[in-house]
Amino acid sequence: MFRRAWAMAAALLTFGLAGAAFGDVQLHGLFTDHMVLQQKMDVPVWGTADPWETVTVEFRGKKATATAWKDGSWNLKIKSGRAGGPFEMKVIGKNTIVLRDVLVGEVWVASGQSNMQWSVVASLNAEQEIAAADYPEIRLFSVPMRPTVTPDGQIGGTWVRCAPGSVGNFSAVAYYFGRTLHKDMKVPVGLINSSWGGTRAEAWTSREHLVRLGTYGADIQLLDQTLGDQENLLQKEQEIVAEWEHRTGRADPGNKGFGQGWAAPEFDDSGWPTMDLPVAWEMVEGMGTLDGAVWFRRTVEVPQVWAGKDLTLRLGPVDDYDVTYFNGEKIGSTGSETPGYWASPRRYTVPGRLVKAGSNTIAVRAYDHFGGGGINGAAGLMSLSDEGGEPIELEGPWKYQVEHVIVATANDAKPGTGGANNPNTATVLFNGMIWPLVPYGIRGAIWYQGESNSGAYDAYRLLLPAMIESWRDAWQQGDFAFGIVQLANFMARHDQPTDTVWARLRETQTQTLSVPNTGLAVTIDIGDAVDIHPKNKQDVGKRLALWAEAKVYGKKVVYSGPMFESMEVKDGKAILSFDHVGGGLVVKGDQLKGFAVAGEDRNFVWANARIDGKKVIVWSDQVAEPVAVRYAWADNPEANLYNEADLPAVPFRTDGW
Repeated sequence: MFRRAWAMAAALLTFGLAGAAFGDVQLHGLFTDHMVLQQKMDVPVWGTADPWETVTVEFRGKKATATAWKDGSWNLKIKSGRAGGPFEMKVIGKNTIVLRDVLVGEVWVASGQSNMQWSVVASLNAEQEIAAADYPEIRLFSVPMRPTVTPDGQIGGTWVRCAPGSVGNFSAVAYYFGRTLHKDMKVPVGLINSSWGGTRAEAWTSREHLVRLGTYGADIQLLDQTLGDQENLLQKEQEIVAEWEHRTGRADPGNKGFGQGWAAPEFDDSGWPTMDLPVAWEMVEGMGTLDGAVWFRRTVEVPQVWAGKDLTLRLGPVDDYDVTYFNGEKIGSTGSETPGYWASPRRYTVPGRLVKAGSNTIAVRAYDHFGGGGINGAAGLMSLSDEGGEPIELEGPWKYQVEHVIVATANDAKPGTGGANNPNTATVLFNGMIWPLVPYGIRGAIWYQGESNSGAYDAYRLLLPAMIESWRDAWQQGDFAFGIVQLANFMARHDQPTDTVWARLRETQTQTLSVPNTGLAVTIDIGDAVDIHPKNKQDVGKRLALWAEAKVYGKKVVYSGPMFESMEVKDGKAILSFDHVGGGLVVKGDQLKGFAVAGEDRNFVWANARIDGKKVIVWSDQVAEPVAVRYAWADNPEANLYNEADLPAVPFRTDGW
């Protein structure tokens, strides 16, 4: 799939232009106002037009021309130049598109599971951080959560400026990473967040590379069955979910709010509380973990020139189902008949007969039958617009009212068939959330994932490098930089030295440094024993940025904590040497902790340890002749070895047992 000319790769993409027909030149969905292009690169630009139509792109005084293929797709490259902006990009065919406020700088993709998806609003010091997030040269793009069984270039969304009103629901790790780069390097930064909580690395890896590994035969078989029978699988999943809803008391009891006039423009909602959207309603004080039906209302002022015209309403994803009204009349709904319904961005046409100048009312009934709920997409996905006009942004305060609270009769987990709707089906997130980004010009990627693969740490040793290779093969931009966040400390501490799957998964992440142009951010000291989602995302982003500044951008900064290099045994003591010592080794506290030592019997005991210059001496009176040493080898180790740059030592073991 991937070893082909770039032009063919672009030509075979399905462009993210829902409902667009050939005739007018169209751009792929990643190209919007406020975007950031990677500096000092011949950046790809692509889209659709009439077959054989000539398309010209003008940017910063340069021009590039392409001819659309017979399928209507076109692609070209144009020089981005040095960092700066804002600029305009003009795309000329039978029609002309002008993109405004385009910056040139550094572009990074952020991906992984929930700790990468985790938002600024749910993180440490959220209120202060959001209020201070006035960085107009940082731009944010959120990829809709969308699994597909084959590679699909479709994408929705828009680039938005980083501001207090847009940053709250963005990836916290990505934001703090980008903020550090922006401040230190004084260049614009573009961040593309493509992450999904609870997902496994297999889902983010291409089919071709899983086949090469030879250990994912069952996953590939399931994928192929899904591909061959999507309609029946979707119907089966609808039946399974409907049965589960009725059995557990989660079925929708009916739309009572409409009968009470909650969709009507004249309804008085002044007594309703307000909620700033988009947001998962679990994050709103007083909502708790509510499952059920909630209504949202918003009045918008429509300009005279829009009166009587068809408009487009975008809401982003609504978790799980919705019915949406405009001036009291239903204009659309999304239910279980739509694959990935809980994560599908809503896009509805408002008939012109409903549109009047002045005040108009939008009402949405959201029904959540399990887990998180709400109109909870990323910033920039909610708007009302006419064709080609400046949209009315719909983020911010909406009136809301709870219509129904589910009192479940059973707490059964939501079922699934393992097919196209399941984000952990092999390859579906590569197909639906990575492939649509290809071949947009990027500097690199950052990755925070592994919790869902910890039970299969041996397989992950090969899987993570294969996933990285699958992305690099897809982009055809060489070995672009790839930064990995090592799992943080989590769960209860053990009284005695132990061997755990999280310790071994961390080891596989460290071993991935053998893949060219990769880096590691160690977080063994900033986790939370009782929360798999530690709130301190600031240090995670900063440590990733230190690696990028040192290894990608060539700055002279200490970017890693001490990393084990070698061991020698002398007089019954193990003498450990380290790389990345920086200005010296440091102990936080009175004495070093987290070291264990074993002899030939492989029985590990806690060890004494002390710093000796740039080495650490380890010993125990219970082990006369040390054979192996382990450090921070546990789910939640008590470990306190750092360097003077305040970066923690990388967990390690000297044995291969």
